[in-house]
Amino acid sequence: MMKQSMFAFSLRKTLVLALFALLAMGACKSKKKAVQTAPAPAPVEQVQTPPPAPAATRSAEEIAAEKLENYFNSVARASSANSANQSIQETLAMFSNQETPVLIVIHEENGIKDYDEPTTIKKYLEYLKDTKKNLNYISDIRMDANGKVSELELRRK
Repeated sequence: MMKQSMFAFSLRKTLVLALFALLAMGACKSKKKAVQTAPAPAPVEQVQTPPPAPAATRSAEEIAAEKLENYFNSVARASSANSANQSIQETLAMFSNQETPVLIVIHEENGIKDYDEPTTIKKYLEYLKDTKKNLNYISDIRMDANGKVSELELRRK
């Protein structure tokens, strides 16, 4: 009887081991299936940054407006009448003539602009010299074919 129980014991042991092996193999297959059936991750798109844009070239109007703002400030802040007059002469060289119109917008609604009494660049520069205040900024500038300012529109700061 002893042989029989030993045989039965080892048969039982073998069956249990086989069962564990089947379960283990089944588990491995299901893991493989899970790995295989999982959708592949979407390819990561590499965002290529465009090369930096070339330095923005400024228009003649933008350059002239910047220079004029500096001239207007130097006339208004001049320490003496002589330095103000020198700045005025330098500023006038940028204009087609001393009678170039200067329009000052006092109100705008729905695209319709109301202007203060029109003046000339010469009179406006004298006004800056007398008041010692530059209360306006350039909102529009027009240039002629020679690169000189032919019309100037200002607004309150």
